[in-house]
Amino acid sequence: MEKMQFKAESKRLLEMMINSIYSQREVFLRELISNASDAIDKIYYRALSDDSLHFNKEDYYIKVAADKETRTLTISDTGIGMTKDELENNLGIIAKSGSLAFKNENELKDGHDIIGQFGVGFYAAFMVADVVTVISRALGSDEAYKWQSEGADGYTIEPCDKSDVGTEIYLKIKENTEDEKYDEYLDEYRLKSIIKKYSDFIRYPIKMDISGKRPKEGSEELEDYKEEQIINSMVPIWRKNKNELSAEDYEKFYQEKHYGFDKPIKHIHISVDGSIRYNAILFIPEKIPFDYYSKEYEKGLELYSNGVLIMNKCGDLLPDYFSFVKGMVDSEDLSLNISREMLQHDRQLKLIAKNISKKIKSELQALLKNERDKYTGFYQSFGRQLKYGVYSDFGSNKELLQDLLMFYSSKEKKLVTLDEYVSRMPEDQKYIYYAAGESNERIEKLPQTEVVADKGFEILYFTDEIDEFAIKMLMNYKEKEFRSVSSSDLGLEEEDKEQDLQDENENKELFSYMKEVLGDKVKDVRISKRLKSHPVCLSADGEVTIEMEKILKAMPDNQNIKADKVLEINIHHDVYSSLQAAFENDKDKLNLYTNLLYNQALLIEGLPIQDPVEFTNNICKVMV
Repeated sequence: MEKMQFKAESKRLLEMMINSIYSQREVFLRELISNASDAIDKIYYRALSDDSLHFNKEDYYIKVAADKETRTLTISDTGIGMTKDELENNLGIIAKSGSLAFKNENELKDGHDIIGQFGVGFYAAFMVADVVTVISRALGSDEAYKWQSEGADGYTIEPCDKSDVGTEIYLKIKENTEDEKYDEYLDEYRLKSIIKKYSDFIRYPIKMDISGKRPKEGSEELEDYKEEQIINSMVPIWRKNKNELSAEDYEKFYQEKHYGFDKPIKHIHISVDGSIRYNAILFIPEKIPFDYYSKEYEKGLELYSNGVLIMNKCGDLLPDYFSFVKGMVDSEDLSLNISREMLQHDRQLKLIAKNISKKIKSELQALLKNERDKYTGFYQSFGRQLKYGVYSDFGSNKELLQDLLMFYSSKEKKLVTLDEYVSRMPEDQKYIYYAAGESNERIEKLPQTEVVADKGFEILYFTDEIDEFAIKMLMNYKEKEFRSVSSSDLGLEEEDKEQDLQDENENKELFSYMKEVLGDKVKDVRISKRLKSHPVCLSADGEVTIEMEKILKAMPDNQNIKADKVLEINIHHDVYSSLQAAFENDKDKLNLYTNLLYNQALLIEGLPIQDPVEFTNNICKVMV
């Protein structure tokens, strides 16, 4: 029998594909099952225009069978089959797809679409097989033919016997090597898992003979048996009518797909039939994954094309700020490359991603409005990611995310939104005030909050390291600027400008001396207009706050960025009179007091003292 050669370009493509196109060998089964599904679809389409054909879906299926003794894996279907010419044209010329040609000639009807379009999927079989044999009998033909190939050397076609219409593909599985264990493609449990992973939603039954054990009749002993089972689910949940599905159905899907061990607080079911068609089911988890803020965490949604899994994690479908969302997208309109593992053009994907992002935002807003407790629980897990979203990309997403942000309120003693804060601001309040610290409890005790709280103004507590950076990027909300309680200018009305000017003149020499003692540790020493009961505190001039300095110092690429610190003294506190007396009579004691007050202010801020031994010795000097 004469061996026919692949065309030169086809031979090169086959060699390249066997070695490099597909990233995982297991996808060969996905490709062959997709081709079998297409073959059945072609009979369905033919029946739509041929009254002599009756399409009964129950008569059509795909069968997968493994024989370990002969190292043979068989994939058979009851589809349309191929003539001798079709075998030669479709399998003899790589990348000439019969499915694509059929799709171009037939209009999409009843939601059926042809999966395979590139004509290379069949050859993925050579990644795991030494010999590939195809036996096929075409619909309307009494003749059957056998196509056989050992790879790039070429192929043969000869007549054979086959009683039924359809196609059988026999793979002679390769022997194991040191690097590859090909035996796994003969193991029924491994085959079953591959089918469930990639082809679970093929619309026709995929059957396998599954082994099991059962008690012998009339005996307690067990016997082995095999039973034909349908492996795939066939009808994906996302193609069902939403009205037919319950919350339990979505939760079951969440668990089956191993999206998480928790119970999702929200599901989003999307069906779009517009310029690009797609279905999606998205979940907002209840609990944060243990690796969420680590390099190991991989964001993304499962991506299906016409019910066939293409990518486990398609990161392009989710922006980073919504990376906590789990779920899947299925579209018939994506342009995929020949291995179906990469998107050929990203215009469709960008459109889907944009729509998904808007939908997630609107669902989160609805959750915030209608189920506040659930949203609060969600925010405690993932709020930090939303704030990163505001800060990243130079604030380009701040308009989208700002209404989703929440912060702890000094008045409400709970998380509140920026909108809620602004809605209850008094008329004489210029700014949205905030205070930053390690915890709500520590912020409550900050001296800097006294004057703002005394005015009756609400303060937002920032306890995440990203908070101030995000707010600096946000700049304002509803035309109200953010202002730290540690800012040099709080924007509060002066009660007595003449008295303030007099106080400054009276203390100019004292504070100049204290500034000289501290040197470059502080930018200035000033009278405090924010302190009521505390003697001293630090404030900051400029954009970098003291809390931001602490965070930047802790980063691996610390560039030693520092806040311009101002030491503020409460001239209405008893300590002030001691400073005046020391300035008049004992400069050494004033030096001691100045350093003590500065270190005291550092401790209040949670900043390290440069010389703890000197600090403790200074305390002892005061006590003696």
